[in-house]
Amino acid sequence: MREYYTDNVVGRVLAAPGSTQVVHNYMEIQGAIPIPATLSLELGGVISARQSNITYRFVSDFPFKGRAPHVMDDFERTALASLRQNPHQQITGGSASVFSDRVRLVAPILMGAVCVSCHNAHPDSPKRDWAVGDVRGIQEVAISQPIEANIFSFSYLLIYFLFTAAAGFGFIALQRRQAGVIAGINKDLKAANAFLASISTKISRYLAPQIYKSIFSGQRDVTIHTERKKLTIFFSDIKGFTAITERLQPEEITSLLNEYLTEMSAIAHEHGGTIDKFVGDAILIFFGDPETRGPTEDAKACLRMAVDMQRRLDELNVKWRSRGMEQPLQVRMGINTGFCNVGNFGSAERMDYTIIGGEANLAARLESIAEPGHIVASYETYALVRDIVAARPMSPISMKGIGREVVPYAIEGLLDASGQRTRTFSEHLAGVDLDLNPDLVEPADAERVQAVLRDAAAALEARKSKGP
Repeated sequence: MREYYTDNVVGRVLAAPGSTQVVHNYMEIQGAIPIPATLSLELGGVISARQSNITYRFVSDFPFKGRAPHVMDDFERTALASLRQNPHQQITGGSASVFSDRVRLVAPILMGAVCVSCHNAHPDSPKRDWAVGDVRGIQEVAISQPIEANIFSFSYLLIYFLFTAAAGFGFIALQRRQAGVIAGINKDLKAANAFLASISTKISRYLAPQIYKSIFSGQRDVTIHTERKKLTIFFSDIKGFTAITERLQPEEITSLLNEYLTEMSAIAHEHGGTIDKFVGDAILIFFGDPETRGPTEDAKACLRMAVDMQRRLDELNVKWRSRGMEQPLQVRMGINTGFCNVGNFGSAERMDYTIIGGEANLAARLESIAEPGHIVASYETYALVRDIVAARPMSPISMKGIGREVVPYAIEGLLDASGQRTRTFSEHLAGVDLDLNPDLVEPADAERVQAVLRDAAAALEARKSKGP
Protein backbone atom coordinates (compact mmCIF):
# COMPACT_ATOMS: atom_id res chain seq x y z
CA MET A 1 0.00 0.00 0.00
CA ARG A 2 2.91 2.35 0.72
CA GLU A 3 4.27 1.70 -2.77
CA TYR A 4 0.84 2.27 -4.34
CA TYR A 5 0.39 5.56 -2.46
CA THR A 6 3.91 6.69 -3.41
CA ASP A 7 3.45 5.94 -7.13
CA ASN A 8 -0.18 6.91 -7.71
CA VAL A 9 -0.67 9.84 -5.35
CA VAL A 10 2.52 11.50 -4.10
CA GLY A 11 4.53 10.77 -7.24
CA ARG A 12 1.86 12.15 -9.58
CA VAL A 13 1.44 15.35 -7.56
CA LEU A 14 5.19 16.00 -7.47
CA ALA A 15 5.54 15.23 -11.17
CA ALA A 16 3.06 17.93 -12.15
CA PRO A 17 3.35 20.93 -9.79
CA GLY A 18 0.40 23.29 -9.85
CA SER A 19 -3.27 22.51 -9.56
CA THR A 20 -4.25 18.91 -8.77
CA GLN A 21 -7.47 17.27 -9.94
CA VAL A 22 -9.28 14.48 -8.12
CA VAL A 23 -10.94 12.33 -10.80
CA HIS A 24 -11.73 8.69 -11.49
CA ASN A 25 -9.67 8.59 -14.74
CA TYR A 26 -6.62 10.08 -13.05
CA MET A 27 -4.14 8.06 -15.16
CA GLU A 28 -5.24 10.01 -18.24
CA ILE A 29 -4.61 13.43 -16.69
CA GLN A 30 -1.15 14.60 -15.67
CA GLY A 31 -0.92 15.42 -11.98
CA ALA A 32 -4.39 14.02 -11.18
CA ILE A 33 -5.02 11.71 -8.23
CA PRO A 34 -7.82 9.15 -7.74
CA ILE A 35 -11.14 9.83 -6.07
CA PRO A 36 -11.92 7.78 -2.91
CA ALA A 37 -13.95 5.16 -4.82
CA THR A 38 -11.20 4.60 -7.40
CA LEU A 39 -8.60 4.53 -4.64
CA SER A 40 -10.57 1.82 -2.81
CA LEU A 41 -11.01 -0.27 -5.95
CA GLU A 42 -7.32 -0.14 -6.83
CA LEU A 43 -6.20 -0.82 -3.28
CA GLY A 44 -8.43 -3.89 -3.39
CA GLY A 45 -6.53 -5.01 -6.45
CA VAL A 46 -3.20 -4.44 -4.70
CA ILE A 47 -4.34 -6.44 -1.68
CA SER A 48 -5.60 -9.31 -3.83
CA ALA A 49 -2.36 -9.35 -5.84
CA ARG A 50 -0.18 -9.51 -2.71
CA GLN A 51 -2.45 -11.85 -0.74
CA SER A 52 -4.23 -14.20 -3.09
CA ASN A 53 -6.56 -15.60 -0.45
CA ILE A 54 -7.93 -12.12 0.49
CA THR A 55 -10.33 -10.32 -1.80
CA TYR A 56 -11.51 -6.74 -1.28
CA ARG A 57 -14.49 -5.45 -3.25
CA PHE A 58 -15.97 -1.94 -3.47
CA VAL A 59 -19.31 -2.31 -5.27
CA SER A 60 -22.42 -0.21 -5.87
CA ASP A 61 -25.59 -0.50 -7.91
CA PHE A 62 -25.23 3.15 -8.93
CA PRO A 63 -22.08 3.22 -11.15
CA PHE A 64 -21.30 6.44 -12.99
CA LYS A 65 -22.28 6.64 -16.64
CA GLY A 66 -19.74 5.08 -18.99
CA ARG A 67 -18.45 2.62 -16.38
CA ALA A 68 -19.16 -1.09 -16.36
CA PRO A 69 -21.84 -2.12 -13.82
CA HIS A 70 -20.65 -4.00 -10.78
CA VAL A 71 -21.59 -7.67 -10.80
CA MET A 72 -22.97 -8.74 -7.42
CA ASP A 73 -24.01 -12.13 -6.18
CA ASP A 74 -27.10 -12.85 -4.06
CA PHE A 75 -25.24 -12.37 -0.79
CA GLU A 76 -24.00 -8.92 -1.82
CA ARG A 77 -27.38 -7.79 -3.14
CA THR A 78 -29.11 -8.95 0.04
CA ALA A 79 -26.48 -7.27 2.21
CA LEU A 80 -26.81 -3.97 0.30
CA ALA A 81 -30.59 -3.98 0.63
CA SER A 82 -30.37 -4.79 4.35
CA LEU A 83 -27.80 -2.04 5.03
CA ARG A 84 -29.98 0.52 3.32
CA GLN A 85 -32.68 -0.37 5.81
CA ASN A 86 -30.26 -0.27 8.76
CA PRO A 87 -26.70 0.90 8.02
CA HIS A 88 -25.60 0.27 11.61
CA GLN A 89 -25.69 -3.52 11.46
CA GLN A 90 -22.76 -5.81 10.77
CA ILE A 91 -23.25 -8.42 8.07
CA THR A 92 -21.05 -11.49 7.65
CA GLY A 93 -21.29 -14.63 5.62
CA GLY A 94 -19.30 -17.76 5.04
CA SER A 95 -19.05 -21.06 3.31
CA ALA A 96 -17.06 -24.23 3.97
CA SER A 97 -16.01 -27.31 2.07
CA VAL A 98 -13.76 -30.30 2.66
CA PHE A 99 -10.68 -28.51 1.34
CA SER A 100 -11.26 -24.85 2.23
CA ASP A 101 -13.57 -22.38 3.87
CA ARG A 102 -14.46 -18.74 3.14
CA VAL A 103 -15.48 -15.82 5.36
CA ARG A 104 -17.11 -12.63 4.09
CA LEU A 105 -17.49 -9.34 5.99
CA VAL A 106 -19.60 -6.48 4.57
CA ALA A 107 -19.67 -2.84 5.67
CA PRO A 108 -21.76 0.03 4.22
CA ILE A 109 -20.33 2.84 2.10
CA LEU A 110 -22.00 5.87 3.74
CA MET A 111 -22.29 9.17 1.93
CA GLY A 112 -20.57 12.06 3.67
CA ALA A 113 -21.21 15.76 3.04
CA VAL A 114 -18.40 16.05 0.46
CA CYS A 115 -19.57 12.88 -1.34
CA VAL A 116 -23.16 14.15 -1.48
CA SER A 117 -22.05 17.50 -2.92
CA CYS A 118 -19.95 15.77 -5.61
CA HIS A 119 -22.44 13.08 -6.63
CA ASN A 120 -25.48 15.37 -6.75
CA ALA A 121 -23.64 17.80 -9.05
CA HIS A 122 -21.62 15.42 -11.25
CA PRO A 123 -23.06 15.16 -14.81
CA ASP A 124 -22.33 11.40 -14.98
CA SER A 125 -23.96 10.56 -11.66
CA PRO A 126 -27.02 8.32 -12.13
CA LYS A 127 -28.61 9.62 -8.91
CA ARG A 128 -28.87 13.30 -7.96
CA ASP A 129 -30.78 13.21 -4.68
CA TRP A 130 -28.21 11.71 -2.29
CA ALA A 131 -28.38 12.79 1.33
CA VAL A 132 -25.80 12.58 4.09
CA GLY A 133 -25.92 9.12 5.66
CA ASP A 134 -27.30 7.33 2.56
CA VAL A 135 -25.73 3.94 1.71
CA ARG A 136 -24.17 4.13 -1.75
CA GLY A 137 -22.77 0.61 -1.83
CA ILE A 138 -20.80 -1.92 0.19
CA GLN A 139 -17.21 -2.80 1.01
CA GLU A 140 -16.57 -6.49 1.26
CA VAL A 141 -13.59 -8.41 2.55
CA ALA A 142 -13.56 -12.11 1.65
CA ILE A 143 -10.91 -14.43 3.04
CA SER A 144 -10.43 -17.96 1.73
CA GLN A 145 -8.18 -20.47 3.45
CA PRO A 146 -7.29 -24.08 2.78
CA ILE A 147 -8.26 -26.25 5.73
CA GLU A 148 -4.67 -26.87 6.75
CA ALA A 149 -3.86 -23.14 6.66
CA ASN A 150 -6.93 -22.37 8.72
CA ILE A 151 -5.62 -24.48 11.55
CA PHE A 152 -2.48 -22.34 11.84
CA SER A 153 -3.98 -18.94 11.00
CA PHE A 154 -7.26 -19.06 12.89
CA SER A 155 -5.95 -17.03 15.80
CA TYR A 156 -4.61 -14.33 13.49
CA LEU A 157 -7.84 -14.27 11.55
CA LEU A 158 -9.83 -13.95 14.74
CA ILE A 159 -7.67 -11.00 15.79
CA TYR A 160 -8.22 -9.42 12.37
CA PHE A 161 -11.97 -9.78 12.63
CA LEU A 162 -11.99 -8.40 16.15
CA PHE A 163 -10.01 -5.43 14.96
CA THR A 164 -12.31 -4.97 11.97
CA ALA A 165 -15.37 -5.24 14.20
CA ALA A 166 -13.93 -2.68 16.61
CA ALA A 167 -13.17 -0.35 13.70
CA GLY A 168 -16.66 -0.93 12.32
CA PHE A 169 -18.29 -0.17 15.66
CA GLY A 170 -16.13 2.92 16.02
CA PHE A 171 -17.09 4.02 12.54
CA ILE A 172 -20.77 3.38 13.27
CA ALA A 173 -20.52 5.37 16.51
CA LEU A 174 -18.94 8.24 14.62
CA GLN A 175 -21.64 8.07 11.96
CA ARG A 176 -24.34 8.06 14.62
CA ARG A 177 -22.83 11.11 16.23
CA GLN A 178 -22.66 12.87 12.88
CA ALA A 179 -26.24 11.82 12.12
CA GLY A 180 -27.37 13.31 15.43
CA VAL A 181 -25.59 16.58 14.68
CA ILE A 182 -27.08 16.69 11.19
CA ALA A 183 -30.57 15.92 12.54
CA GLY A 184 -30.23 18.81 14.99
CA ILE A 185 -29.08 21.17 12.24
CA ASN A 186 -31.94 20.07 10.00
CA LYS A 187 -34.42 20.65 12.82
CA ASP A 188 -33.07 24.16 13.40
CA LEU A 189 -33.18 24.89 9.67
CA LYS A 190 -36.76 23.66 9.44
CA ALA A 191 -37.81 25.90 12.30
CA ALA A 192 -35.95 28.86 10.78
CA ASN A 193 -37.53 28.26 7.38
CA ALA A 194 -41.00 28.08 8.92
CA PHE A 195 -40.37 31.35 10.77
CA LEU A 196 -39.09 33.08 7.63
CA ALA A 197 -42.03 31.79 5.60
CA SER A 198 -44.43 33.17 8.20
CA ILE A 199 -42.67 36.54 8.25
CA SER A 200 -42.53 36.79 4.44
CA THR A 201 -46.26 35.97 4.21
CA LYS A 202 -47.06 38.76 6.67
CA ILE A 203 -44.79 41.22 4.84
CA SER A 204 -46.46 40.37 1.51
CA ARG A 205 -49.73 41.87 2.84
CA TYR A 206 -48.07 45.29 2.81
CA LEU A 207 -46.65 45.09 -0.73
CA ALA A 208 -48.09 44.69 -4.19
CA PRO A 209 -47.58 41.06 -5.34
CA GLN A 210 -45.30 42.18 -8.19
CA ILE A 211 -43.05 44.17 -5.83
CA TYR A 212 -42.97 41.36 -3.25
CA LYS A 213 -42.06 38.81 -5.92
CA SER A 214 -39.29 40.94 -7.44
CA ILE A 215 -37.72 41.63 -4.02
CA PHE A 216 -37.80 38.08 -2.65
CA SER A 217 -36.61 36.57 -5.94
CA GLY A 218 -33.58 38.87 -5.92
CA GLN A 219 -34.57 40.72 -9.11
CA ARG A 220 -34.82 44.05 -7.27
CA ASP A 221 -32.59 45.53 -4.56
CA VAL A 222 -34.08 47.30 -1.55
CA THR A 223 -32.23 50.55 -2.16
CA ILE A 224 -33.26 54.12 -2.91
CA HIS A 225 -33.46 53.97 -6.68
CA THR A 226 -35.94 55.24 -9.26
CA GLU A 227 -36.50 54.90 -13.01
CA ARG A 228 -38.39 56.95 -15.54
CA LYS A 229 -40.99 54.81 -17.30
CA LYS A 230 -44.13 55.20 -19.36
CA LEU A 231 -46.99 54.09 -17.16
CA THR A 232 -50.77 54.03 -17.23
CA ILE A 233 -52.05 55.45 -13.95
CA PHE A 234 -55.47 54.75 -12.42
CA PHE A 235 -57.05 56.80 -9.66
CA SER A 236 -60.47 56.24 -8.07
CA ASP A 237 -62.47 57.85 -5.30
CA ILE A 238 -65.88 57.21 -3.73
CA LYS A 239 -68.34 60.07 -4.17
CA GLY A 240 -69.49 61.58 -0.87
CA PHE A 241 -67.59 59.13 1.28
CA THR A 242 -67.30 61.67 4.11
CA ALA A 243 -71.09 61.96 4.26
CA ILE A 244 -71.38 58.15 4.28
CA THR A 245 -69.04 57.93 7.29
CA GLU A 246 -71.29 60.34 9.16
CA ARG A 247 -74.36 58.11 8.57
CA LEU A 248 -72.77 54.78 9.53
CA GLN A 249 -71.13 53.48 12.67
CA PRO A 250 -67.31 53.13 12.67
CA GLU A 251 -67.57 49.32 12.67
CA GLU A 252 -69.89 49.41 9.66
CA ILE A 253 -67.60 51.82 7.81
CA THR A 254 -64.59 49.60 8.51
CA SER A 255 -66.36 46.49 7.24
CA LEU A 256 -67.75 48.28 4.17
CA LEU A 257 -64.45 49.88 3.19
CA ASN A 258 -62.40 46.71 3.72
CA GLU A 259 -64.81 44.66 1.60
CA TYR A 260 -64.75 47.31 -1.15
CA LEU A 261 -60.94 47.54 -1.18
CA THR A 262 -60.61 43.74 -1.10
CA GLU A 263 -62.86 43.31 -4.13
CA MET A 264 -61.15 46.11 -6.09
CA SER A 265 -57.69 44.73 -5.23
CA ALA A 266 -58.64 41.28 -6.52
CA ILE A 267 -59.69 42.80 -9.85
CA ALA A 268 -56.48 44.84 -10.04
CA HIS A 269 -54.36 41.70 -9.45
CA GLU A 270 -56.36 39.81 -12.08
CA HIS A 271 -55.52 42.44 -14.70
CA GLY A 272 -51.85 42.79 -13.67
CA GLY A 273 -52.02 46.20 -12.00
CA THR A 274 -49.56 47.28 -9.30
CA ILE A 275 -51.41 48.71 -6.32
CA ASP A 276 -49.48 51.75 -5.15
CA LYS A 277 -51.52 52.72 -2.11
CA PHE A 278 -54.91 53.20 -0.48
CA VAL A 279 -55.60 56.75 0.70
CA GLY A 280 -58.77 56.38 2.73
CA ASP A 281 -61.33 55.34 0.14
CA ALA A 282 -59.11 56.35 -2.81
CA ILE A 283 -57.06 53.80 -4.78
CA LEU A 284 -53.90 54.47 -6.82
CA ILE A 285 -52.86 51.73 -9.26
CA PHE A 286 -50.37 51.78 -12.11
CA PHE A 287 -49.51 49.52 -15.04
CA GLY A 288 -46.07 49.17 -16.64
CA ASP A 289 -43.84 48.41 -13.65
CA PRO A 290 -42.30 46.16 -12.44
CA GLU A 291 -43.95 44.05 -15.17
CA THR A 292 -45.08 45.44 -18.51
CA ARG A 293 -46.64 44.15 -21.72
CA GLY A 294 -45.96 47.38 -23.59
CA PRO A 295 -47.71 50.78 -23.30
CA THR A 296 -50.70 49.77 -25.45
CA GLU A 297 -51.49 46.51 -23.67
CA ASP A 298 -50.88 48.13 -20.28
CA ALA A 299 -53.41 50.86 -21.11
CA LYS A 300 -55.99 48.32 -22.33
CA ALA A 301 -55.53 46.21 -19.22
CA CYS A 302 -56.07 49.28 -17.04
CA LEU A 303 -59.25 50.25 -18.90
CA ARG A 304 -60.68 46.72 -18.71
CA MET A 305 -59.88 46.71 -15.00
CA ALA A 306 -61.79 49.96 -14.48
CA VAL A 307 -64.85 48.63 -16.34
CA ASP A 308 -64.78 45.40 -14.31
CA MET A 309 -64.51 47.44 -11.10
CA GLN A 310 -67.64 49.43 -11.97
CA ARG A 311 -69.52 46.21 -12.75
CA ARG A 312 -68.42 44.59 -9.51
CA LEU A 313 -69.41 47.70 -7.56
CA ASP A 314 -72.95 47.42 -8.98
CA GLU A 315 -73.12 43.86 -7.64
CA LEU A 316 -71.80 44.94 -4.26
CA ASN A 317 -74.38 47.72 -4.02
CA VAL A 318 -77.17 45.13 -4.37
CA LYS A 319 -75.55 43.09 -1.59
CA TRP A 320 -75.08 46.11 0.67
CA ARG A 321 -78.65 47.32 0.10
CA SER A 322 -79.90 43.98 1.44
CA ARG A 323 -77.94 44.73 4.61
CA GLY A 324 -79.76 48.04 5.07
CA MET A 325 -77.42 50.50 3.35
CA GLU A 326 -79.68 53.26 2.01
CA GLN A 327 -77.52 54.94 -0.65
CA PRO A 328 -75.34 53.03 -3.11
CA LEU A 329 -71.62 53.70 -3.43
CA GLN A 330 -70.68 55.56 -6.60
CA VAL A 331 -67.04 55.72 -7.67
CA ARG A 332 -65.34 58.17 -10.01
CA MET A 333 -62.33 56.90 -11.95
CA GLY A 334 -59.55 58.66 -13.87
CA ILE A 335 -56.93 57.11 -16.16
CA ASN A 336 -53.86 58.74 -17.70
CA THR A 337 -50.79 57.49 -19.61
CA GLY A 338 -47.42 59.23 -19.43
CA PHE A 339 -43.88 59.19 -18.09
CA CYS A 340 -43.37 59.06 -14.31
CA ASN A 341 -40.55 58.38 -11.89
CA VAL A 342 -41.14 54.99 -10.26
CA GLY A 343 -39.12 53.20 -7.59
CA ASN A 344 -38.11 53.38 -3.94
CA PHE A 345 -38.54 56.79 -2.32
CA GLY A 346 -37.71 57.62 1.29
CA SER A 347 -34.78 57.01 3.59
CA ALA A 348 -32.42 54.11 4.21
CA GLU A 349 -34.61 53.09 7.19
CA ARG A 350 -38.07 53.53 5.62
CA MET A 351 -38.94 53.33 1.92
CA ASP A 352 -42.08 53.44 -0.16
CA TYR A 353 -42.31 51.95 -3.67
CA THR A 354 -44.42 54.54 -5.49
CA ILE A 355 -44.67 56.92 -8.44
CA ILE A 356 -44.32 60.69 -8.66
CA GLY A 357 -44.82 63.19 -11.46
CA GLY A 358 -47.35 65.42 -13.11
CA GLU A 359 -48.88 62.53 -15.05
CA ALA A 360 -49.89 60.85 -11.77
CA ASN A 361 -51.49 64.11 -10.60
CA LEU A 362 -53.35 64.34 -13.91
CA ALA A 363 -54.98 60.95 -13.29
CA ALA A 364 -56.33 62.31 -9.98
CA ARG A 365 -57.58 65.46 -11.74
CA LEU A 366 -59.39 63.38 -14.39
CA GLU A 367 -61.05 61.40 -11.62
CA SER A 368 -62.34 64.61 -10.04
CA ILE A 369 -64.18 65.68 -13.23
CA ALA A 370 -65.73 62.26 -13.89
CA GLU A 371 -69.43 61.71 -13.25
CA PRO A 372 -70.15 59.35 -10.35
CA GLY A 373 -70.08 55.78 -11.62
CA HIS A 374 -68.13 56.74 -14.78
CA ILE A 375 -64.57 56.69 -16.12
CA VAL A 376 -62.60 59.57 -17.68
CA ALA A 377 -59.35 59.01 -19.57
CA SER A 378 -56.79 61.39 -21.06
CA TYR A 379 -56.27 61.58 -24.82
CA GLU A 380 -52.92 59.79 -24.38
CA THR A 381 -54.75 56.81 -22.91
CA TYR A 382 -57.66 57.01 -25.36
CA ALA A 383 -55.27 56.94 -28.33
CA LEU A 384 -53.90 53.59 -27.11
CA VAL A 385 -57.30 51.96 -26.45
CA ARG A 386 -59.54 53.55 -29.09
CA ASP A 387 -59.97 50.20 -30.89
CA ILE A 388 -61.67 48.57 -27.89
CA VAL A 389 -63.65 51.44 -26.36
CA ALA A 390 -66.45 53.89 -27.14
CA ALA A 391 -65.80 57.37 -25.75
CA ARG A 392 -66.74 61.01 -26.27
CA PRO A 393 -64.46 64.02 -25.88
CA MET A 394 -65.07 66.51 -23.07
CA SER A 395 -64.07 70.13 -22.72
CA PRO A 396 -60.29 70.63 -22.57
CA ILE A 397 -58.75 71.34 -19.19
CA SER A 398 -55.50 72.92 -18.03
CA MET A 399 -53.51 71.81 -15.05
CA LYS A 400 -50.59 73.22 -13.12
CA GLY A 401 -47.42 71.30 -13.89
CA ILE A 402 -48.76 70.07 -17.27
CA GLY A 403 -47.54 72.24 -20.12
CA ARG A 404 -50.23 71.15 -22.57
CA GLU A 405 -53.98 71.42 -22.78
CA VAL A 406 -55.57 68.11 -21.81
CA VAL A 407 -58.60 66.74 -23.66
CA PRO A 408 -60.47 64.29 -21.41
CA TYR A 409 -62.54 61.46 -22.85
CA ALA A 410 -65.60 60.07 -21.06
CA ILE A 411 -65.65 56.31 -21.47
CA GLU A 412 -69.07 55.07 -22.57
CA GLY A 413 -68.30 51.37 -22.80
CA LEU A 414 -66.20 48.65 -24.37
CA LEU A 415 -66.61 47.49 -27.97
CA ASP A 416 -67.52 43.92 -28.79
CA ALA A 417 -65.80 41.72 -31.38
CA SER A 418 -67.80 43.34 -34.22
CA GLY A 419 -66.78 46.83 -33.16
CA GLN A 420 -70.17 47.69 -31.67
CA ARG A 421 -70.51 49.28 -28.27
CA THR A 422 -71.48 46.89 -25.51
CA ARG A 423 -74.35 48.67 -23.77
CA THR A 424 -75.16 47.90 -20.16
CA PHE A 425 -77.78 49.44 -17.91
CA SER A 426 -77.18 49.77 -14.20
CA GLU A 427 -79.10 51.75 -11.61
CA HIS A 428 -79.39 51.29 -7.86
CA LEU A 429 -81.72 53.67 -6.02
CA ALA A 430 -84.43 53.37 -3.40
CA GLY A 431 -86.83 50.90 -4.98
CA VAL A 432 -84.53 50.18 -7.94
CA ASP A 433 -81.90 47.48 -8.39
CA LEU A 434 -81.22 47.17 -12.13
CA ASP A 435 -78.32 45.43 -13.89
CA LEU A 436 -79.02 44.69 -17.56
CA ASN A 437 -76.57 43.55 -20.22
CA PRO A 438 -78.55 42.84 -23.40
CA ASP A 439 -75.68 40.83 -24.88
CA LEU A 440 -75.99 38.28 -22.07
CA VAL A 441 -79.76 37.79 -22.34
CA GLU A 442 -80.72 34.56 -24.11
CA PRO A 443 -82.93 35.07 -27.20
CA ALA A 444 -85.62 32.89 -25.64
CA ASP A 445 -85.71 35.20 -22.58
CA ALA A 446 -85.62 38.53 -24.47
CA GLU A 447 -89.40 38.82 -24.84
CA ARG A 448 -89.96 38.15 -21.15
CA VAL A 449 -87.40 40.82 -20.17
CA GLN A 450 -89.07 43.31 -22.53
CA ALA A 451 -92.46 42.59 -20.97
CA VAL A 452 -91.08 43.17 -17.46
CA LEU A 453 -89.50 46.47 -18.54
CA ARG A 454 -92.73 47.60 -20.21
CA ASP A 455 -94.71 46.79 -17.07
CA ALA A 456 -92.17 48.65 -14.97
CA ALA A 457 -92.34 51.71 -17.26
CA ALA A 458 -96.14 51.67 -17.11
CA ALA A 459 -96.06 51.47 -13.32
CA LEU A 460 -93.69 54.43 -13.15
CA GLU A 461 -95.97 56.47 -15.45
CA ALA A 462 -98.94 55.67 -13.25
CA ARG A 463 -96.95 56.66 -10.17
CA LYS A 464 -95.88 59.93 -11.78
CA SER A 465 -99.45 60.81 -12.78
CA LYS A 466 -100.59 60.46 -9.17
CA GLY A 467 -98.11 63.04 -8.09
CA PRO A 468 -96.00 63.04 -4.90
